[in-house]
Amino acid sequence: MEYDRISDANLITARYMDSLLIEERLIDSVVADTSTEIFGMRFSSPVMTPAFSHLGRYKNRELTGLEEYSIAAKKCNLLNFCGMMENDMFQRIADTGAKTVRIIKPYADSGKIRDQIEFAKEVGAVGIGMDVDHIFGPEGFDVVVGEAMTMQTMESLHSYAEDYGLPFTVKGVLSVRDALKCAKLGAKAIIVSHHHGRMPYAVPPMMILPQIKEALIGKDVKIIVDCGISSGADVFKALALGADAAAVGRAMLPALEEDGVEGAKDFLTRVNRELWFIMCNTGFAGVSEIESSVLHRLQ
Repeated sequence: MEYDRISDANLITARYMDSLLIEERLIDSVVADTSTEIFGMRFSSPVMTPAFSHLGRYKNRELTGLEEYSIAAKKCNLLNFCGMMENDMFQRIADTGAKTVRIIKPYADSGKIRDQIEFAKEVGAVGIGMDVDHIFGPEGFDVVVGEAMTMQTMESLHSYAEDYGLPFTVKGVLSVRDALKCAKLGAKAIIVSHHHGRMPYAVPPMMILPQIKEALIGKDVKIIVDCGISSGADVFKALALGADAAAVGRAMLPALEEDGVEGAKDFLTRVNRELWFIMCNTGFAGVSEIESSVLHRLQ
């Protein structure tokens, strides 16, 4: 469908993110520590990799892009995410040694969902989850690479969260309503995301973050945000607005394509270094201390 006005959620998100400015607080400032804890594990940074799918071999290198960025995540001690793939590909990601959360599509075949969860647990995934924003396509239930998707209920999601003993993440949360449902069904994390603008006029994740954060106080659910995260400043803003972590996405791809593991590692390191620099310049010693009074909206 065509619109006369700007309907692209990615552009709307970028404009909102860029409207947020950061004040300096330098007197009595401290040297910041970017380390953070997710699912009982300590990581070097709240910067996380995205749940990419279907990345092939770049420049005829031996490993796929999926394996390369997973190795980069391990080298940087970051929580790693991956998306739609068959078990043999996930085995290769598990073999990298990265601490990985496997995000599974909402397949119409519930047996496939359970098979992929069971396999992920068997080969050492640190968490599993579901990408609920791929339930629908423009003409009905979505079909992704020939695989049919379907609706997911509180009951079905609760069973995936409870039956396997792994932290469960719901990806594609963009409302307080869904965030509270995730807490109720037993999710240990949500990813606040519009999946690169799948729905026109989708609210920017950072705009809805404060409301979601307020709603989840005391609920023991980690809040991760993605969509348009490409710098340490973006990560800082997400943390200030209520996120516990943020996942970079397409911004990492050029470095990954060009230089593989080292390209992705250098990109992730630069993002975290800028986050550290801004934390030092705003007086926040640790990730959990960052709060929204340091942000100002450009009118």
